[in-house]
Amino acid sequence: MDNSWGQSHLNLWGHRDVPSWTPGGVNLLWGHTWGDTGMSPHGYQYAQALAQYIRSQNIRELKVWTSHMKRTIQTAEALGVPYEQWKALNEIDAGVCEEMTYEEIQERYPKELALRDQDKYRYRYPKGESYEDLVQRLEPVIMELERQENVLVVCHQAVMRCLLAYFLDKSADELPYLKCPLHTVLKLTPVAYGEWGGVPSERECSPRVPPQKREDCSPRVPPQN
Repeated sequence: MDNSWGQSHLNLWGHRDVPSWTPGGVNLLWGHTWGDTGMSPHGYQYAQALAQYIRSQNIRELKVWTSHMKRTIQTAEALGVPYEQWKALNEIDAGVCEEMTYEEIQERYPKELALRDQDKYRYRYPKGESYEDLVQRLEPVIMELERQENVLVVCHQAVMRCLLAYFLDKSADELPYLKCPLHTVLKLTPVAYGEWGGVPSERECSPRVPPQKREDCSPRVPPQN
């Protein structure tokens, strides 16, 4: 990435499986900008499916990190293991647009979406954050991830994009458009000292997928927004 943290060297042992990410259970406000809402009923189903998947992996000394937002904490609680909360993992702050639909933003702040489309990485919501701001906020998390072994990070779409961009060495222009599928665990494994595979492996944990096929990357449940 074209920022200060992207230049730092990864001190990683080749055998480590770090890290994995999964989105917090489905937000109750699909189509709205973020906000600190709880999970929907479908989100609770996902959390249960995720718990089954994690147990099936028998991951040694797994650590679970969440943001301070309700839906990630609720997802982690379903796993039945200790978890650590990081405020730095909170979703990008949409400022005055928080919890508004994109239609409402278009109506009340017609210039904002156009500005966002012009430069999604550097665009900052009024009284909120940009992806560039979020990258800086996540630096302590990244530095700590480099020192850990098996970590499951339950976070949010914009946060997942920043983490993936760092570990996969994506540019600032690519970062805001990285795909972070719903109901999917994204796993990155170092393939050599200081290097990572170019594409993360994906494991779907949708409650609609039969248990025996959860290991296969079955067709994903499409996002509802």
